[in-house]
Formats: sequence, C-alpha cells, structure tokens
Amino acid sequence: MRSAQFPGVAAASSAWLVLASIALSLAGCAGDDPAGTAVRAVLVAQPATAETSGSSFAGDVRARQESPLSFRVGGNLVERRVDVGDRVDAGDLLAVLEAGDFQARVRGSQAQLAAAEAELARARADQARFGQLAEEQLVSRSTLDAQDAAAAAAQGQVDAARANLRVARNQTDYTQLRAPADGVIAARSAEAGQVVAAGQTVFTLAAEGAREVAFAVPEGAVGRIAPGQAVQVELWAQDGRRWPGQVREVAPAADPASRTYAARAAVDAPAGALQLGQSARVFLEGDGGAALAVPLAALQRQADGRGAAVFVVDPETSTLRLQPVEVGPYREDRVPVTGGLSADAWVVAAGGHLLREGQKVIAVDRDNRPLKPITITARD
Repeated sequence: MRSAQFPGVAAASSAWLVLASIALSLAGCAGDDPAGTAVRAVLVAQPATAETSGSSFAGDVRARQESPLSFRVGGNLVERRVDVGDRVDAGDLLAVLEAGDFQARVRGSQAQLAAAEAELARARADQARFGQLAEEQLVSRSTLDAQDAAAAAAQGQVDAARANLRVARNQTDYTQLRAPADGVIAARSAEAGQVVAAGQTVFTLAAEGAREVAFAVPEGAVGRIAPGQAVQVELWAQDGRRWPGQVREVAPAADPASRTYAARAAVDAPAGALQLGQSARVFLEGDGGAALAVPLAALQRQADGRGAAVFVVDPETSTLRLQPVEVGPYREDRVPVTGGLSADAWVVAAGGHLLREGQKVIAVDRDNRPLKPITITARD
C-alpha cells in the first residue's frame, strides 16, 4: 500500500527554476495546443478542517436579565445618583423626580379624608337619634331608612377618600427610582433637569447572575441556527481560548434596519470569566455536518454536468483528476464538502475552468512555491 503527500519546499532549487521555465514556455504555447496537453502551473490547497470552516458571528457579552428602569409617574428629574458602570444593590436609590406636586396631592387627599370622616360622624349621630325616635314611633320608618342610607353614603365617601390618599402617597413614593435587584448600571438614558414621561427608560440594569453573548445572524445563515444548538464562544481578549455554549434564543423576525436576526447564546464559563461589554465571537459546532471545506473557486461541474466536483492533483503522476464531491450550503467564500474528498488531498483552488482531467500540472502553493511530490512506501 502506498500513500503520497506534497510538503512545501522552503526555497526553490535551480532544477525547479528550470522546470518552471519550461512549464511557462509550454503554457505560452497552450493557445497552439488544441488538445490542452501543455503543462500548467496550478494553485493548490488542502481542504480546511471543520474548525476553520465553521461559521462564526461577532457579538458581545450581555447579562441574562437586562431590565429597563423607569419612573411610574412623569415629572422633572431633579437628581441622578448613579452612573454607567456603578454596582447597585436591591433597594438603592437611583434617581429622584420633583415631588412638590405629588406632596400637594397627598395634602389635598388628607383634607378630603378628614372632611369625609367628619360627615360620616355626623351621619352616624343622626342615624342613632333617628333610630331612638323610631323606637318611640316619633318618626316614620322611611325617614329612618333615609338616615341609614345617608350614613352608608358617608362611609363610602370615607373609603374613597382613603383610597385616593393611598394613591397619592404611592405616587409620591414613585418619584424615587430604586434598583429592583443587585446588578450593574449598563446604560443611562436621561439626565438631571430633563422632564421624563411615565414609563420612559432612565437606566438599564444588568442583573447579577448568568452572562451570555448577544450576536446578529445574517439572513442567509439563520436557517443553520436553532435554540439548543451547541456553539463555542471565544473572547477577543482571550484569543484561542473557547468556552462551550448553547444557543438560547433566535429572534423570529429580522431587524428592519440591519436585516439580521438577533440571537443569544448561554456560555458555560466560570464566574467572572466574562465581563459585560466584552467583544466575543460565536462559532457553530457541526455546521451542516461538514468536516471539510474548499474555496468556492475550486468547485467545478462533473462530466455529466449534474453534480459538483473538484480537480485533485494525483501525487504519483502530477496529473489532474476530476473528483466528484457532495457539498453543503454555500458560504461567503467557501463551500462545505460533506463527502467524496479526503483531508490530505491537494485541490486546485482556482482556474479549474481552464483545465481538463488527466492534464499534467505543476502544483504551486499560495506562496508561489512548487510542491514536490514524494512517494512513501508503507511498512508491511
């Protein structure tokens, strides 16, 4: 059994220079050779491995829970006590609205409650007197019923006044914005002196806990991503070190401006390994089941025109062989090969439309160095 490979030559020898000159001379005469027998120099490359051929997407580290914080009432923002990057605990005061109008409403509600309670006291006193007179049959039953109804209405006025007072006090409390949980202020959207509306975001709180990577997926790749899919996450600051992760969610609709789909991946990393805002890259695992990938320019049609193929250099004869292959979904500059090609094959990376099967060639790598075939006999 015999196998062959093409190791790179560090410096071209004089013999190879002569051979290259002959090849160029023959190539120059190719126009006069209708049979296409001229020896050509071809650019070759080995298929990329799965690690280098998998899709990747840029993203950044986010908190699993990001809460937009806002006031429940509108008003003038008179005080801001935190800034972006500050750590806060649950219950910490973050910002304050001008509360003068709300405090005036509280005082008005208190006055209304006092008046309602006074009216209730008078109605109950009248109810007691009319009840005694009714026992002595000095007033009619209808008069007593009217007095009972007046007392009940006065009680209703008191209940309503008390509810209004609670609402006024709550609104006064709502002029203070407090942190709902422990976390970090990730963004600030308002400044002191600004009039804010109820529900308008003032801060964004990144809660303590799990971290994940938010990334955008182009329209052409969203079909290859689904929740639960395994991924690898690499931080720009820690080049070469990857953390295992899993796609947690993928937006069902594209962003109208960028035409990309928002996605998030949970990362299985130690506490403190991922910092908010760090740049990261998400690599898909098992992308389309492809173990290898070749440049798009290497792809050719089979002889019958029905399938894909690539030109492979035969290591023993330095001739071309049109190798049928099975391919996956096309990418930006490469195409995954799912079958028909070995990892150690030398594939013609460009110019295949000018070649034919069985043609003699000189294989050259990307540094323009000729690759010398060496035949190795396997041990018994």
